[in-house]
Amino acid sequence: MPIKDNFPEAGSNYMEGQCDGWEYKTVFSGSSLKGSYDMLRQFLKEEGYTDVPLPVNDKELLLFKSLEQTQQLVLYRESGYVHNPIKILFHPRSKKENTLILCIYNEQAPNHLLRFHGVYQEIDSK
Repeated sequence: MPIKDNFPEAGSNYMEGQCDGWEYKTVFSGSSLKGSYDMLRQFLKEEGYTDVPLPVNDKELLLFKSLEQTQQLVLYRESGYVHNPIKILFHPRSKKENTLILCIYNEQAPNHLLRFHGVYQEIDSK
């Protein structure tokens, strides 16, 4: 059953990726960026994410890689394409130009949208 319909449980290693119940993370590393991106797109298709808009090809994906960040900003900001419920991130080290990190987020988790955008804060119930 695809991830979209049956999100992996915390601690599981579905298809060589890691999951904490909220975020599923896996890596695609082909001989070229195009190869990695093609594998990633096929994986998303098989896992039920055909409705998520994606860059058309690897050249368009590269437009989302911020080349003008300072070293300090790179430590705090992810470089890549983001569209709820996925993130396609470039490997932070330039030696791994062909490596893409795919993060899929559990849309059924409480406060999903707030958590996805990093603005979720526990609200004191008092």
